[in-house]
Amino acid sequence: MAAAVCRRRLPWAWLCRSAGQEVGRHYRAAVCAELKQPLAIRDVAPRPVRPHEVRVDVYFCGVNFADNLVCRGQYQEKPSVPFVPGMEFSGVVLETGADINTVKEGDRVIGMSSFNAMAEECITDQKSLWKIPEEVSLQEAAILPVSYGTAILALEHRARVQPGETVLVTAAAGATGLAVMDVATNVLQAKVIAAAGSDEKCKLAMQRGAQSSVNYTQGSLKEAVRKLVGEGGVNVAVDMVGGDVFLEALRSLAWEGRIVVLGFAGGNIASLPTNLLLLKNVCAMGLYWGRYKGHNPSVFSKSLSSALQYCQQGRLRPYTGSVFKLEEVNDAFLHVIQRKSTGKVLLSLK
Repeated sequence: MAAAVCRRRLPWAWLCRSAGQEVGRHYRAAVCAELKQPLAIRDVAPRPVRPHEVRVDVYFCGVNFADNLVCRGQYQEKPSVPFVPGMEFSGVVLETGADINTVKEGDRVIGMSSFNAMAEECITDQKSLWKIPEEVSLQEAAILPVSYGTAILALEHRARVQPGETVLVTAAAGATGLAVMDVATNVLQAKVIAAAGSDEKCKLAMQRGAQSSVNYTQGSLKEAVRKLVGEGGVNVAVDMVGGDVFLEALRSLAWEGRIVVLGFAGGNIASLPTNLLLLKNVCAMGLYWGRYKGHNPSVFSKSLSSALQYCQQGRLRPYTGSVFKLEEVNDAFLHVIQRKSTGKVLLSLK
């Protein structure tokens, strides 16, 4: 009966295993069988790799806010159910397609996938894989793709941060916020003001390299920044909160300052008062890192290559907030949604 129910909910390629009914080799995956419902752990059957694809034994998978959105049908990309969420991972190559010459069986890799990484195995295109240097652990590497790929493009490619400039980072204790701080301070030699929603998060930000911190739940962010840097303001702001926090960050910019919008964790999207752009000759820009994969693959790939290189050189310190087992995937989602964890949330598949 269980097998019959499973086959009704999943396509034939997603055969489920029930007692006494083994169909070849299977692996476990977190499956979104219905939008806005908890994920279920299923045994699924692997498919053959195509000539340009690679099968990876997944060790760690990042848990991102976007994973929750896609499982609720609220993300820009909307895969058909059932599907396996998860867009970034680290692991070891199990099998390569006939046309693969960039990696081989046994190589340690990080990769990006189209929502299939929350599983013991995943298949992805060779263009979405990068080898991990020996000096970098699989757990550290799993933190790099989304958080550090975003941070590097936001600071280097969009804002073009220069040594000695001051960068204001909101949601600074989150996975991407900590990555932005890490790149700004340890790679670009900028000074960082960390803005976060609690004293505990501000304390973590200071421990991770910020020169100053501001709890933006305890008063005006703009006034707090002014007390720290004077009337001149900050050169760059990187905002992931939106709403009033974005507007306060915008008003904190110096002459010819730049603000980069990465997201809206606060739930509100602010209307941009363009007179503020004019008065100080400031620039407001957005960054949707994943879109570079299709629009400018070389820039996308360089962001990850740079993250690996900086990490290999010891210039970056990726921070893991929490690690959950695959069976705890719904708890991991709650951790991200409710902002219970600072730093990166990972699933461990081993």
